[in-house]
Amino acid sequence: MDDDKKALSGNSTEKRRENPVTGCPLTAALAAVGGKWKLIIIYWLAESPKHFAGLKREMSSISQKVLTEQLRELESDGIVIRKPTGPVPAPVEYSLTDYGRSVVPLVESVRLWGRGHLEHLSTEENSDAAGAAG
Repeated sequence: MDDDKKALSGNSTEKRRENPVTGCPLTAALAAVGGKWKLIIIYWLAESPKHFAGLKREMSSISQKVLTEQLRELESDGIVIRKPTGPVPAPVEYSLTDYGRSVVPLVESVRLWGRGHLEHLSTEENSDAAGAAG
């Protein structure tokens, strides 16, 4: 079986991604959980294990291809575990590893900061609009 078919069937031969800046903990963290979707995937998996379709339902604007790529990267970094629930083509269940659970406080901190940031932006827009009207 060639590598493309292996990747599609979930038998990826992909190695763990390297840190883009050797020895830098920030780039290592961002490589593992950065980007548009990874923290959101972790957020939903922290609630409970989910099948691919369940994750897709929670994040309706993510494409199937991107969700697959992000899950594979999270699996490669030891954050998510992929567990087939029966013989192929049975659904696959994704859950956080113990190591992946260590990211949950970070996800919650980012979520809370994001809420405050949205409020800040809203307040800033309101003050800008008031200044323009006055």
